[in-house]
Amino acid sequence: MTYKERYSYWKQNVKDEDLLKELDSLNEEQIEDSFYKDLSFGTGGLRGVLGAGSNRLNIYTVAKATKGLSEYLKKHYPDPSVAIGYDTRINSDLFSKTAAEVLAQNGIRAHIYKEPLPVPTLSYAVRALNCCAGIMITASHNPAIYNGYKVYGSDGCQITTDAAKEIYDVIRKVDEFEVEKADFENHDLISYIDESVLDRFIEEVKAQSFLYDEKIDKDISVVYSPLNGTGLKPVTRVLKELGYSNVIIVKEQEKPDGHFPTCPYPNPEVRQAMDLGIEYARKNDADILIATDPDCDRVGVAVKDGDDFTILNGNQVGVLLLNYICERKTSHGDMPEDPVLIKTIVTTDMADRIADHYRAKTINVLTGYKFIGEQIGLLEKDGRDKDFIFSFEESDGYLSGTYVRDKDGVNGACLVCEMYCYYRNNGISLLQKLEELYKKYGFYVNTLKSYEFPGASGFEKMQKIMKTLREEPLRVINNNKIIDCKDYLEGIDRLPKSDVIKIFLEDCSSLVIRPSGTEPKLKVYISTISDSFEDSRMKNDAIADYVDQYLKRQLD
Repeated sequence: MTYKERYSYWKQNVKDEDLLKELDSLNEEQIEDSFYKDLSFGTGGLRGVLGAGSNRLNIYTVAKATKGLSEYLKKHYPDPSVAIGYDTRINSDLFSKTAAEVLAQNGIRAHIYKEPLPVPTLSYAVRALNCCAGIMITASHNPAIYNGYKVYGSDGCQITTDAAKEIYDVIRKVDEFEVEKADFENHDLISYIDESVLDRFIEEVKAQSFLYDEKIDKDISVVYSPLNGTGLKPVTRVLKELGYSNVIIVKEQEKPDGHFPTCPYPNPEVRQAMDLGIEYARKNDADILIATDPDCDRVGVAVKDGDDFTILNGNQVGVLLLNYICERKTSHGDMPEDPVLIKTIVTTDMADRIADHYRAKTINVLTGYKFIGEQIGLLEKDGRDKDFIFSFEESDGYLSGTYVRDKDGVNGACLVCEMYCYYRNNGISLLQKLEELYKKYGFYVNTLKSYEFPGASGFEKMQKIMKTLREEPLRVINNNKIIDCKDYLEGIDRLPKSDVIKIFLEDCSSLVIRPSGTEPKLKVYISTISDSFEDSRMKNDAIADYVDQYLKRQLD
């Protein structure tokens, strides 16, 4: 069908009054964008703008996806069951119940959390309840207009490429208006997840401490913001139970609110999302600010720096935590014989150098914690789960244990507070420790540039740029020779095929270029290293300018 035919079909079949009103209000351009394609389903599930249309997230596209998942599960499991979680976003609770109703109608048991909770609690519940799959309704750190539908496998990890393809092949055959649903309130196959599952998750997080038998002073002032998301209950509970009694909550960002009124882009990587927390930290003369994104799998950190606060990016927090864990394990004779660090290819190479120093193997994977979770699962399968020491990605995601298969903001928040206290007790700040690491391993500067390409035409432009990079490969950037180029679309380094290109320059700089799998953006990760911050940043800025001009030429 053409987008106009799809639009007409939806107007004839939609029963939801709000969606009908929206359909009537759309102009021609909006109609095309809402119906020119179906939402893509991949290893990250679905993610899209809320609203009416086949290219939007709504009760019909959620039901359609769940019907496809149901058929897949019935084909592969004799008595399937699914755990369901959801965050604080607009319609997250509605979509989670819709998914449960479709599953139950198809004879599949649905275990659903009673309240909004972080992504890692869903990953944990899948294995704790011996489920075949999990569904998490979330759009992570995206603006309020988005929501999403993540699918997890029986291992608690986001589904594999093969599983996603098989599920999508079924979804494409489903008519969204013919999906039947059970009665949520009166169906034997739908039940709430017992509170004890969350309690067990909390205990696993608390066990991720590297203090051993040492006692340190935890009397620090922590400002915490859940950014109107799911982190409030688990993060504050764990911090309190671990002995951090002076925790100040950012009131405007405390309660669940999918509109995110004080931070339109609720991503702790973004300065604007941290500004209110920093204001609180200044007023309360706090030591550290912690912020988690709406689904609480990312952690933003800002530390006191004289009379002000300095935000640490994900790479900086990651290398600090990696070094802290390695230091602690080594000093207590607890480092495994074959330790393993797992990180993504866009995460700082400084981590590889630290890992080498502690004779740990670094496994680099494609962008997305699903690939990290997969590697943790493989280690566990080989009886090597104790060899795993840490994992992280540059986008504020961290995990130090094998109890879940996704990044964990609760774990990350606790580790950062512990590390802060440990170094403070030893007379050193996190900024001083970071400077020490830079002097030892090199001054790395890592930046991310995102270029937006909305709508059908934007998607085509991104495809054209990636095609040009492959057919007319770059030879030099700013008089800096390109010495290697890895095209992950060919499935290299034993990784799944992915639309990613990594370019290596003669001076040890690198670029990674990839279309986002969840947003209409082309992302460029730039990494430079030198013997001073000033020089490394100048090199980084020069490469960024080159990328700007290159993309401009491609679009002219």
